[in-house]
Amino acid sequence: MAISSRVFTGIVMILVISGELIVPGKGTCQGDIEGLMRECAVYVQRPGPKVNPSAGCCSVVKRSDVGCACGRITASVQKMIDMDKVVHVTAFCGKPLSHGTKCGSYVVP
Repeated sequence: MAISSRVFTGIVMILVISGELIVPGKGTCQGDIEGLMRECAVYVQRPGPKVNPSAGCCSVVKRSDVGCACGRITASVQKMIDMDKVVHVTAFCGKPLSHGTKCGSYVVP
């Protein structure tokens, strides 16, 4: 059963507000985390096909420190997003994650 992007965004927002998205002691990242969730959630959620992101998603990716945000992904968030899709979205948008970047427990190949 697929989760709608609105439900997914709502869940992630709850995790952000409750502090579950941010690893304690790591501070915050530059950029529009709310915009990333709003514009890009549908492209990285589980399940579903890997598709190219919208111009709106890419716009937010380009002005955000995705590598920083990636390092703050918790296990509970990682259960909802497909890290291969995150890598695809960032690369498609012209801000590829470097090989070896750690996103939660996932390491970019």
